[in-house]
Amino acid sequence: DIMDNAMVRRSRPSVFAKWGSNVAILSGDVMMIEAYRHLQGVEAKFLPAVFERFNTMAAQVCEGQQYDMDFETQAKVAVAEYMNMIELKTSVLLAGSAMIGAILGNASESDCRKIYNYALELGLAFQLQDDWLDSFGTEEELGKKIGGDILEGKKTCLMQQAMSHATEEDREILRSTHLDSTLSADEKIARVKAVYEKYDV
Repeated sequence: DIMDNAMVRRSRPSVFAKWGSNVAILSGDVMMIEAYRHLQGVEAKFLPAVFERFNTMAAQVCEGQQYDMDFETQAKVAVAEYMNMIELKTSVLLAGSAMIGAILGNASESDCRKIYNYALELGLAFQLQDDWLDSFGTEEELGKKIGGDILEGKKTCLMQQAMSHATEEDREILRSTHLDSTLSADEKIARVKAVYEKYDV
């Protein structure tokens, strides 16, 4: 939320918005400690596999978040790069959690992998839907103000699709609108959405 400057999360003020960056950072640190505290209770025979999956998942989420921030300043982002980013930022959290449940349920290695892959695809679908809702949903559906991705200049799937079909004039609108200080937030969102709708993305 701090990195995204997100003031609202799930229809409620984010910790960062309500109590500031310092409290938000410390809260995140304590939540990570609490997660490891819960891992202490895992039965010894499952602990190595669970611990390995948890640590891999946590590192991948951080990697995905870094890609997301890097993409904001990149002129072009390939669809494959974007899909890799959302897999790391969103999908691996769901997939890793599902796999940990499967491990604790004493599932076979093959079944653990199938559950992981299913949850990975589900996470991708969730993020793609979230990207769409950010532009075309309602605040009730999204749980935060509509248009945040547009205002941040994020290279979402909608942005990539529009860029691949648009004229150079419309591409310039997509590239520069979020930086135009003469426009209000609502005007920026409306201008970019008009290009999205023009190309039926």
